[in-house]
Amino acid sequence: MEWIIGLIGGALGGVGSGAAVKQNKLGPIINGVLGALGGLGGSALVQTLLSSGLDVAGIAGNLVGGGVAGAIVSTVVGLIVNAVKKK
Repeated sequence: MEWIIGLIGGALGGVGSGAAVKQNKLGPIINGVLGALGGLGGSALVQTLLSSGLDVAGIAGNLVGGGVAGAIVSTVVGLIVNAVKKK
């Protein structure tokens, strides 16, 4: 269950960061997929750190952790792709 929450949070974070960072022109679908992948990793990291089971604080932690990780992954990949395209 926690990985689904991280996946959703990551996808939302990826799409949000793509809209917020003008240099990231990968599009909402790619940003969402990259964010979801980052969200899975972020959720797994938060779950490992918390080891709390399924409670409200754990769900919120996974959602926020997944969203932040998804935004970071989406932004970094977008910036790298744009830098490579400029060369």
